[in-house]
Amino acid sequence: MSLKFGTSGLRGLSTDLVGKASAVYATAFARHLKQKGWLSPEGRVLIGMDFRASSPEIAATCAGATAAEGLVPVDCGALPTPALALKAISEKAPALMITGSHIPADRNGIKFYRPDGEIDKEDELSISRIAAGILADAAFTLAAPLEGRDERSEALEAFAARNRALIPPGGLSGLKIGVYQHSTVARDLFVDLLRHFGAEVMALGRSEHFIPVDTEAVSPETLTLLAKWAEEYRLDAIVSADGDGDRPLLADESGQPLRGDLIGLITARFLGADVVVTPVTSNSGIEAAGDYETIRTRVGSPYVIEGMLKALGEGKTGVMGFEANGGLLTASPFVINGTTIAPLPTRDCFLPILAVLSAARAEGLSLRALAARVSLPVADADRLENFPLEVSGALMAHLRASSDNLAAFVAPLGTVAAVSDIDGLRVTLGDGAIIHFRPSGNAPEMRCYVEAADEKAAKTLLHKGLALIQAFRQDHA
Repeated sequence: MSLKFGTSGLRGLSTDLVGKASAVYATAFARHLKQKGWLSPEGRVLIGMDFRASSPEIAATCAGATAAEGLVPVDCGALPTPALALKAISEKAPALMITGSHIPADRNGIKFYRPDGEIDKEDELSISRIAAGILADAAFTLAAPLEGRDERSEALEAFAARNRALIPPGGLSGLKIGVYQHSTVARDLFVDLLRHFGAEVMALGRSEHFIPVDTEAVSPETLTLLAKWAEEYRLDAIVSADGDGDRPLLADESGQPLRGDLIGLITARFLGADVVVTPVTSNSGIEAAGDYETIRTRVGSPYVIEGMLKALGEGKTGVMGFEANGGLLTASPFVINGTTIAPLPTRDCFLPILAVLSAARAEGLSLRALAARVSLPVADADRLENFPLEVSGALMAHLRASSDNLAAFVAPLGTVAAVSDIDGLRVTLGDGAIIHFRPSGNAPEMRCYVEAADEKAAKTLLHKGLALIQAFRQDHA
């Protein structure tokens, strides 16, 4: 089985995950929970999923496997990951989310939740060790697929109630907002919430076939759609999310998406955060853009959560985090409109989208004008898909082998002034521009992030950086 834990959960080809593999990892998770004493008194385990074609089969297999281990599977159906996590944390119950998030449709994955939230890297190692033992056990048999008690509506209503408390009733009145529904499990809740807040809503692009949407590297096809809809319907904004609804996509009145780290920064201001935890790939201007402490981490929600927990352990309050993809996490309770919002230490797309829309409406600004008021270096990012893992590994090993190798590789871009190796290689060039090379932790992809003096320079640097990566692949084919 070519499955592995990435930046958030287990990922692999759908054909590798269906059947025995998903049963093995669900069984391993159940045994890990029992070893740690993390079962709820009723032994419930919540199971949710996205709209990928393979997700229902994997969910049923996981339900059967956990039932065979003495747990009580609860079917939460297709729903956003943060909605499943909120229900699980509030019940102090473990959960499994069947999703490949933003990765291609032929892939899928499983996100694992302890009763207190996402599993950490030590949990991943333990689950992997137990899974290896199960695979080596000739006596292991595949349990019959199962459907647990249906509690989808309860999970969705609790999550909707949380989000309805974020903005006063009518707080988005006067706005005309498009919802790019595609195949995200967030699509119907977006429409309901925006209408609840008084916005005029246009539902757009709904698909019954799974469409992968990467909010950190929006495809040219998606950008074309967003621009077309923005002009055709004269929209003030377009909202969407990735497949499992934990990463926001928010476009302005021209259909241009706001960067995820910008969305996170505006949300930090909305919350009045004291501590912001964010990966090294987020914009370098975050530190100077707000009145908060900034903690940098590696890429992936487990590292952001680790940073948030460390801050809490040091007695800090007002702790939140976000990733460059816009997924936002809270580790502290925050008081909003007189209501205390409980912590939700998993990626969420709803809070950041509602926070930014509310901020723009409250200040009487368009999204483009609101974004312009936040003075951040111009940044951009993209990826090369279907990039063999052995080639990305060879590239990173080559660049790390010596300063001469790195200098020669980036010579077409400029000279090396500084290097950060927290996660991938983040190179500051002699002119102050930044280029960051990083293999994806979720799929066979190479990602490239850049910062530059203006939009044209950023796009040029990104194009050249991707060309360098592509040339290395061709030389090592």
